[in-house]
This record gives sequence, structure tokens and C-alpha cells, in this order.
Amino acid sequence: MGWVVLSERELNRVEVLAQVDDGQLSVDYAANMLSLTRRQVFRLLKRYRQDGAAAIRHKARGKPPNNRIHHAKRDYALSIIKESYTDFGPTLAAEMLTEHHGFKVSRETVRKWMQEDGIWLSRKQRRTFHQPRLRRECFGELIQIDGSDHRWFEDRGDPCTLLVFIDDATSTLMELRFVTSESTFSYFEALESYLLKHGRPVAFYSDKHTVFRVPKPNEHMTGMTQFGRALAELNIEIICANSSQAKGRVERANRTLQDRLVKELRIAGVSNMDDGNAFLEGFVERYNAKFAKVRPSQTTCTAP
Repeated sequence: MGWVVLSERELNRVEVLAQVDDGQLSVDYAANMLSLTRRQVFRLLKRYRQDGAAAIRHKARGKPPNNRIHHAKRDYALSIIKESYTDFGPTLAAEMLTEHHGFKVSRETVRKWMQEDGIWLSRKQRRTFHQPRLRRECFGELIQIDGSDHRWFEDRGDPCTLLVFIDDATSTLMELRFVTSESTFSYFEALESYLLKHGRPVAFYSDKHTVFRVPKPNEHMTGMTQFGRALAELNIEIICANSSQAKGRVERANRTLQDRLVKELRIAGVSNMDDGNAFLEGFVERYNAKFAKVRPSQTTCTAP
């Protein structure tokens, strides 16, 4: 005789079947208690009378699941990740395995494999970020803008800046553009492109870069820059944040872009700003389809 491990539900079934076998409960009452049919109760009762409580134990207990992925497939997927996607997160790595290697596996399975292999840290092991403020109610009410200096083409090209325009209400990427640096001229080009595509927003939300704000205004120089005067002519408000956390929506988008966009540019073999700007159109569509937030009562706001 040895120990028989039963779940709480199986123990309950054994108790009820024992009472039925002793004549203390009817089959109909037992079926109602166990939420089973009479036929199922008779089947369980037969097994219980033949082999005892152990017969009520689930037959699959201790056996490997039918949907278990063979360890060779796991090793194959991890070898691909280590070779080509070592700095990818689980979600993006799972997408790359499906799209480029025909290996379809869920992102949570990839996450588990990567954690077990020590190439990905769990959420608890990673730092937490500033709690974001509430989103604006209307699409187009507030557009956060920022420039992200980075080696977007890694060692294949020179470092440059990516101008990012993102809608505060929905986190939709509204405009992306590779430029040499953050300058008034580059922001004017991005602004023109934005206005032609989307019309005027109510306000732009930026940092205190000299494109948007004069650091030390005096009687000879107002606090309004050329870019600020242009927005005033268009009746668009410019708001300058006091900290990077205040414009966290665009800051988090920058981190995501520095991860996903860099790797997609690598896979596509893009190595300069002209080809990069041509590549961005399709990338923006894929990004928004995956990350943009659709709000049930979403309305569009434009400047009066």
C-alpha cells in the first residue's frame, strides 16, 4: 500500500461515492451534488467499487501533457534567439521566430524559455517606471513631441536623431522622421508633414529644448522661439514639460523604438536616413496596429 494523491475535487467525489455505496445517498442526489449525470456517477461508482479511492484519481496525473513542446524544439528556438535575437524581448523574439523561421510559439512560452536560460529578466527583476498621468480625452488634443539621439543604424551608418510625434490620448505614432539633429529646420519639416496628414492639434507637449523655449529671455529677447511663433500663427499651443517623466508617453515610446525599430532596421538592412525614412511608413502602421490604444468614447480634437 502506498500514498494516493488526490485533488480536492477528487476527494469530494470519493466521499460522495462512499455514501452512495453505503446506501446513505441516492444516485440522483449524488449526481446533483457532483454536477454530473447519472451515467457518470454509475461509471465512477463502478470504478470505486473495483479499485477503491485510487480509481477516482485522474488518469492523466503525472503524465506529460499532450501539448508539450519537445525539448529539441525548445533548444532550436533558443539557439536562434541567441544567434540572431539575443537582445530581443520575448514578444518581439516570438514574432521574429514566426515571421522569419516558421517557428510558431506563444510569447509567454518564449518568455519562460528565455527566463529559464538566463537571457531575460522577469518583470520583478526589472526596474519600475514612473506612474503615467491620465491620458487626454480626445485624439489630437495633445501631441507629445521629442527627439531621440541614437545609433539607429548601429555600426552600419552614422548616429542621427529620430523625431517622434505621439498622440497623448491613444499612444498613436503620428509622425516619425530621421534627421541629422534636433533643429528648428528639422522640426519645421516634421511639423509640415504632420499638418498635411492630420491637421492642426490643440497643443504640442515638448521638453525645454531651445527649439521650443528661450532659456533666459530678457528685454531684448522674448521667450518665444521661431518654432513657437509659427505655432502661435497656427493657433497651436506649445507646452514645455518640467521633467522627462511629465512627457512619459513619448519617453516610453522612444525606449520601445530604440529596441524594436533598431532591430527591424537591422533585419531590413537599412543603413542611412533616406532609406530609413522610406522604411518608417510601414513600420508606423505595424507599430500602431500593435500598441495604439483604442478608446470606447474616442473623439477627435483639432485647434479652432
